[in-house]
Amino acid sequence: DAFEIRNAWIGGTALHPLPAPARHAAAMPATETIRRDLDELDRADSATIMAALLDQEQEAAAAVKRAIPALARLAEDVAVRLEAGGRLFYAGAGTSGRLAVLDAVECGPTFSLPDGVIIPLIAGGAAAVTGAVEGAEDDAAVAAALLDDHKAGPADVLVGIAASGRTPFTLGALRAAAARGLLTGAIVNADGPLATSADIAVVIATGAEVLAGSTRLSAGTSQKLALNALSTTVMMRLGKTFGPYMVDLRATNAKLRARAIRIVRAIAGAPEADAKDALETSGYEVKTAIVMLMLRIGTTEARARLAEAGGRLRTALDGA
Repeated sequence: DAFEIRNAWIGGTALHPLPAPARHAAAMPATETIRRDLDELDRADSATIMAALLDQEQEAAAAVKRAIPALARLAEDVAVRLEAGGRLFYAGAGTSGRLAVLDAVECGPTFSLPDGVIIPLIAGGAAAVTGAVEGAEDDAAVAAALLDDHKAGPADVLVGIAASGRTPFTLGALRAAAARGLLTGAIVNADGPLATSADIAVVIATGAEVLAGSTRLSAGTSQKLALNALSTTVMMRLGKTFGPYMVDLRATNAKLRARAIRIVRAIAGAPEADAKDALETSGYEVKTAIVMLMLRIGTTEARARLAEAGGRLRTALDGA
């Protein structure tokens, strides 16, 4: 019973449970469940509070690992569509929407991904990234209009993200995407309409939050982990990495230029001066610089070889 009352100990202090809350006729998401073992967590010391929070975060990570088979299948299908020129849409509200925006934005500098390949749709629009837009998540119709604005079609993919598995905005986006022929995926923390409506459902059962209903905690952590794994795996499938190296990064500042030099030196086995010279000659295109140094060819020929290899550094080098 989710509301079973029991005694618990936190930091050696006996907790005295509060009365059980009234039951609701409608089933609640697991993230709304009250953890009665934490009834007096606010009275514990800070270290104990943090331990409770981080223990639950470890459970979230374990739940993501259990969802790897579905998440990997989604990544493979997304990669196929992106390689063919399609786009990846994310749809979410609140924390889920903000995590979608974060993942989409970070893929640009990390993998030199052009704008408009990963497109986040967040309930409430740009204002919802830095503030709450009340009621936006309840608007199921606006998502269809956003997909129309982007001329979304069968070549594209939409992944809906929601802790509850039933957020109206996200569900509206998924259903509108399906009607337009897009492949649909769902990253959710509970079974529900999103999971049953998606072509590929990634259900991450994180269970009750330390603070009931606060899905910015372990549910949000699990979504961030899942999005990291999804987008990074897709980028690897598209040839934007070489082993553990980010060979498609945008070297837009001193820190990243220094990283680019280290990557070129490590892969090409070149002195620092040679690596820097090749990078400067190629406009800090890491893969181009590596091919130039390893195959002893010029910038134009290196770029052509990479183009023939579909941008995959390993293929360009192996085919030499």
